[in-house]
Amino acid sequence: MEQFRNAGDKATLVKITVLRGNNLRGNKAESILNYVRAEFNGIFLGDSQKLDAAVDQGVDYNFTCSFECSDAAHTLDDMAHKPVILTVIEVLPKEKKQKEEKTAVIGQAIVDLLPLLHGQISFSSTVLLHPTPGSPAEAASQEGSCKPSLNVTVCVPEPLLSGVQLSESNLLKVTVETAYSVPEVWNPVSGSGPPSSYVAALQVPLTAEKEQVLMFSNGLLKVGGESEPMGRLRKWPLGPLLAPGAQFIPGVSMEGDPIEMEDGDLTSIEDRDFRNEAEANKKRVSWDTERRCFLDADGAACLTRRIAESRLWPVEVMRSPQVGATKGGKAGKDKGDETQLSFHGVAYVDMAPLLYPGARRVRGAYRLYPFYDSDLLVKVKVALTTAIQGFFRIWCCWGLPCGSGLRHCISMYADSRTYIIIEIALEKSLVPKRSPEELAKRVMELIPPRAPLPRRPAGAERAVQEYQAQIASVADQVLEQYQQLFGPAFLPGVKPLDPTSQEQRKTKLLGELNYSGKYFAFKEQIKVRKGLVTFISLPRLALLSFLNELGLFVMVLPLQQLTRDRSHPAHWFDYGVLYMLTDDYQKAEECFHYAVSMEQTHLPSLLMCGILAEMGGRLEEAETFFEGATCVDPANVVAWTLFALAQELLCPEGGLSSSYHLALARLQLLRAEYGSAESSLKEALNDNVWVLFGHIHHLTGEFGKAQECYERTLDFVTDATDTHPIYLRLGSIYLQEGEFQRAKTTYLRACKSSPSCLTWLGLGIACYRLGELTEAEDALTEANILNNGNAEVWGYLSLVCLQTGRRPEAEQSYKYALKLNLQKEAVLHEIKALQDRVGFGNPCF
Repeated sequence: MEQFRNAGDKATLVKITVLRGNNLRGNKAESILNYVRAEFNGIFLGDSQKLDAAVDQGVDYNFTCSFECSDAAHTLDDMAHKPVILTVIEVLPKEKKQKEEKTAVIGQAIVDLLPLLHGQISFSSTVLLHPTPGSPAEAASQEGSCKPSLNVTVCVPEPLLSGVQLSESNLLKVTVETAYSVPEVWNPVSGSGPPSSYVAALQVPLTAEKEQVLMFSNGLLKVGGESEPMGRLRKWPLGPLLAPGAQFIPGVSMEGDPIEMEDGDLTSIEDRDFRNEAEANKKRVSWDTERRCFLDADGAACLTRRIAESRLWPVEVMRSPQVGATKGGKAGKDKGDETQLSFHGVAYVDMAPLLYPGARRVRGAYRLYPFYDSDLLVKVKVALTTAIQGFFRIWCCWGLPCGSGLRHCISMYADSRTYIIIEIALEKSLVPKRSPEELAKRVMELIPPRAPLPRRPAGAERAVQEYQAQIASVADQVLEQYQQLFGPAFLPGVKPLDPTSQEQRKTKLLGELNYSGKYFAFKEQIKVRKGLVTFISLPRLALLSFLNELGLFVMVLPLQQLTRDRSHPAHWFDYGVLYMLTDDYQKAEECFHYAVSMEQTHLPSLLMCGILAEMGGRLEEAETFFEGATCVDPANVVAWTLFALAQELLCPEGGLSSSYHLALARLQLLRAEYGSAESSLKEALNDNVWVLFGHIHHLTGEFGKAQECYERTLDFVTDATDTHPIYLRLGSIYLQEGEFQRAKTTYLRACKSSPSCLTWLGLGIACYRLGELTEAEDALTEANILNNGNAEVWGYLSLVCLQTGRRPEAEQSYKYALKLNLQKEAVLHEIKALQDRVGFGNPCF
């Protein structure tokens, strides 16, 4: 790998030349005395000469300035996300007794240096001069006259990147768009405190050694009432500029996706009404800012490794007292002020899709959660240390203390269902997608193509041909017998026989054939062949009905197809499917390979080859087949789904991913292979492993261990999938152990998250054991409403009624419990004992 320039290498001089100004207007009607000022990265580069020109006429500045690009200052990353700012300044006429010269800013222009990072050594551009508020240029722009502009050239003596460096580097673009449905309290009363700044931040690696905290400040709070327009321009990550129009990146606009095509959260059909309402009417904070990051080869490799280690990347969102900013966009801070963060939230962006071959972009709506250290510890995993250090650097950048104020009003994100739209894109994919030609070559290596088989008649056609051949054979034998009796049948120059002689010879021939037994033999041969022709020539439905009656339909049909035409890949595919149904995967794979060998683009066979290769542990082959299928039919949903699953189940460095082991453990758990499931879970690094460990221990009767796993899940994982069985099983363990208060708390949480008959029943039992009979009856009544066929609910209702002295209800509940065949012997014994003690409750008394 070729090394990029380091701090000790020679710096490269970047020259900016402002050639000409067009359609400039000043405060004077006739002429304008003006000059150009150039800045880059917060550094003043120089002023041009002051030139006087007629209004609406061109001004030839021919002004050149420069800066040095190196790792010490003005780095490649600076050039990626910071433009050259050109400010046109008018020199105003001096008034009487005026000593100092007065100036007014006409407008500002932005020069994007990105072409230099694409290997160009020079480029020319006509950049729009954005007017400052209240300037004559602004009035001219509103009138619709020709817009002012500057002609600019930029050059370097040599390319900033060599060919190798250019091919190995990458450009990361992070865009923070808008946070919707923000908390209602994000609306401080005017004059009640300092103005607030809405900030988003995340950290990315630029090189193997250097991390960069990306800050998106100056978020604009809006009250809602209308949707954000699509196609709006993205902003530079700069501070306030004198000309508001200069904050937009030329030609780079927001490109939205349909909700169902997004990568983030809130993409289901149930979420769409909420999304539409939030994006039209609810309050939001808008950034619409794009930050570009230049990644060298080591930085791109580090990014790939980090995503593989931890697919979820945290993006912090917070509100803080507003801080000043310089013209170049560098944040300042008042050291005398002790400021604090508020409403500190975090969104977790799933970066794993960027590791799919050819993928270059993830975009979606990501839920905002309250910022908890414990959640971050679980989700960020092995990248934790670097991430935490980065977060502390974020706080330090803003002069903010890392104190207890970080968790102020943390529940408001969940109550308002706040989410933020984020896009992360790459100029080049981290994992290159193989070309269709390369994939076709690889498939050809795995399954060499076969020459087409010669076509042979089959089925009815072959039977007819054989029937005709049999007739010809019998005719030849009859002719031979005729010639033995009468000599040659036809002689040249001899007159034909008269009808009487012909009939005599026919009678003698038939007599000879009957006497020798040949007539019967010939007749039987033709009869058998004719019967076969009749059978095969049956209408297709009649034939299939006949075969089905024989129980041979499934077996015979693929064989019939192959017998008819062995060179058709679809027939081999059908035959392979037959073997799949009988669990003979080896022969099935042979059939699918045979189909692909005949037609390298046979999509169904390619997919089945991939599935069987994955089942056989040949993961690289499986990926090749699936990716090849996506090239055969780029619009095929099944092909893309299988390819995405294969990527999900495989690690970028090779081998099986955590998701694979987790899915395998679930399958083994369903098959009651508890030992194998436990082994698979030990290979998986996932939040939900403790849930499955708990299920394994519960199903094997190790309730103590199951309790520990369930408690760990609920304590450390805020978004564990499918918590309903966790609550039910953990509550039942507490009931068994006599920990009724903990059982009550657990079942209450279950009733709140996903109420069902069993959750209310568990809560009723816990309250009954605690002596809280009113609460127990209320819970059992809720359970009975949801399912009046649960015998245990009626049993416990009977117990409550016996305890409260209500004889009719106790007897009625008991009758329903018996009618529904209550199986819990302990509950039955308890009911009968209480009936004996109180003297009622059993209709048989």
